Amino acid sequence: VQLQAFGGGLVQAGGSLRLSCAASGRTLSSNAMAWFRQASGKEREFVAAISWNGDSTDYTDSVKGRFTISTDNAKNTMYLQMDSLAPEDTAVYYCAARWAPGTGTVRAKDLYKYWGQGTQVTVSS
Repeated sequence: VQLQAFGGGLVQAGGSLRLSCAASGRTLSSNAMAWFRQASGKEREFVAAISWNGDSTDYTDSVKGRFTISTDNAKNTMYLQMDSLAPEDTAVYYCAARWAPGTGTVRAKDLYKYWGQGTQVTVSS
């Protein structure tokens, strides 16, 4: 699976962005997906995950109620809708996938085999 993340940009605090992660080479079905982010000088951290069939989602506490992860298997694309953005959301956002039919969401980045190149999100105060 090859992943390409896009949709990042510069937005004011309180604004919204929608990130997309387009997959090629293999269908997204049966892949559990996730978004991670890495701020300058910090470790890459988990943001949100969705199970292989879309039935389960998981969010890190700091984005709950503001971010929504979803997939569109017909378009072979995953999304991250980000609302009420804050300066602390500034980071490079990465999408990731793992072949995991029949399993739920996972947060550990080491369990994800496929990664996109990252897209920069900058939130100004």
